[in-house]
Amino acid sequence: MDDTPSWGIEPVPDRLRVLGTLDSFLLWTNLGISLLVLVSSAYFGLSLKQALLATLVGGLLGNLMLGVAATIGADARVPSMALQRAPLGQRGSLIATGLNVLQCLGWSVFEITVIAVAAGSLSDRIFGVHLVWMWKLVFGALGLVLALLGPIGFVRRFVRKVGIWAVAASIVYLAVWILRNGHVGRLWHEGGHGGSFWLGVDLVIALTVSWVPLVADYTRFSRDRRSAFVGAGLGYLLPTLFQFGFGAILVLSHPSISGPTDVLTTVAAGGVGSLLALLALTVDETDEAFANIYSTAVSLQNVAPRASQRVLIVIVSVLATGISLGINLTRYQQFLLLLGAFFVPLFGVLLADWLVAGRHYTREHIFAGPLWRPGMIVSWLAGFALYEWLAQTQGLGFWTHWLGNLHPPSGGIGASLPGFAVSFTLALVVARVGSGVDAATRRNRASLA
Repeated sequence: MDDTPSWGIEPVPDRLRVLGTLDSFLLWTNLGISLLVLVSSAYFGLSLKQALLATLVGGLLGNLMLGVAATIGADARVPSMALQRAPLGQRGSLIATGLNVLQCLGWSVFEITVIAVAAGSLSDRIFGVHLVWMWKLVFGALGLVLALLGPIGFVRRFVRKVGIWAVAASIVYLAVWILRNGHVGRLWHEGGHGGSFWLGVDLVIALTVSWVPLVADYTRFSRDRRSAFVGAGLGYLLPTLFQFGFGAILVLSHPSISGPTDVLTTVAAGGVGSLLALLALTVDETDEAFANIYSTAVSLQNVAPRASQRVLIVIVSVLATGISLGINLTRYQQFLLLLGAFFVPLFGVLLADWLVAGRHYTREHIFAGPLWRPGMIVSWLAGFALYEWLAQTQGLGFWTHWLGNLHPPSGGIGASLPGFAVSFTLALVVARVGSGVDAATRRNRASLA
C-alpha cells in the first residue's frame, strides 16, 4: 500500500483496486457535505416547493452523470485528465487539464477560506478569538496531510474512523434544528421571489458535475464498475438532496442568510449542541480541500507524468493557502455556472467516445491515440457555447455583454441538458465516423498484406 498515495497516471494494477462499494459510498458522502452548498439555495429565489423539486431533478440528473463518469474511470483505471486523452487526443487533453487545474485550485482556495471563516466565527463565539488567517494556515496544512495519504489512505484512515461519524452526527442535528426552526408549514404555501426553476436545476447539476473531472482520480482504485457507480452516484446524491433541500428551508426561514458565516451565526444561537454540530461540519469541510489539492496534483501529472506527486501536492497546498490569505469568497453562483458550461459538455464528449469504443477503454485508447481529435474538441466547444448562451453567466465583462446581445430565449429547460445533448450528439457522430474510417483503413492494410 505504500505506493498508493503517489500512484501516477498509469493504469492502476489489480492489487491496488481495493475500494469497494461501501468505501466509495462513504468517500463521496463525506465529499458531498459542505457549508458552501448549504447556502446555495439562497440563489434560487424559488418557493420551497419549487426549490425542493429543482433539487430533486438536478440531483438525479447530476448524480447520474457523476455515476457514469465514475464507471468510466473504474473501467479505464486512470485519472480523469489522463482519461481525456481518449476523446480529445494526447495534446487535446491538455485543454481540459488546464481548466481542471484552475477549477481545482479555485475550489481549494474557496474551501480553505470558508473553513477558516467558519472556524474563526466559532472560535470568536466560544473563546473571543477570531484569527481567520491562522485558521487558513491550520486547515491548509490539514488538507496537505490528508492529500498525502492518497484516496485509499484517506478513506481507510480518516473517513471510516473519524469523518463519517462526525458528518452523520452533524447532519442529524442540523436536520432536526432546521425543521424545528424553519416554519416548514408556512413556507410550503408561500410563493417564490421570481427565481428561475431551471436556473436552480442548473446550479444543482453544475455543483455535482464539477466533480466529474475529478471522479476517476478516486474510482480508478475501485474494485469494479458497480462499486464506482453506486458509491459515487448514490453516495453524492444523498448529501446533495440534504443540503439543497434543507438549505432551502434554512434560507427561506432566515432571509438574512447569504453565506456560510451567516449559517454559523444563525445556527450557533441554538446552543452548545448547535456549536458542536457546526464544529464537526467545519472539520469535515477539510475533505473537499483534500480532494481538490490531490486532484490538482494528479491533473498536473497529465502534463508532467514524471513529476513527483508528493512534491506537486505540497506546492498546490502552499499556493492555495497563500491565495486564500489574500481573498474572500465571492461570485459563487457565477463560478458554478461557468464550471457547468465547461464540464457538462465535456462529459457528453467523453460518454459518446466511450460508448463508440465499446464501453471499454484500453491502454491504447488512452496513451496511444492521436495528438489531437479536432472533431471532438469542436463538439465540446459547441456544447459550451450553447450552455453559456442559455445560462447567460453574469459578471464576466465583455463575454457577458456579448452573450446578452445574442437575445437568449426566456424560459425553456435550462442550459445543462441542451449543452450536454449537443456535445454528446456531435461527438457521437464524430466518433462513429472516425471509427468507420479506422476500420476501413485496417481492412485496406490487411488486404494489401
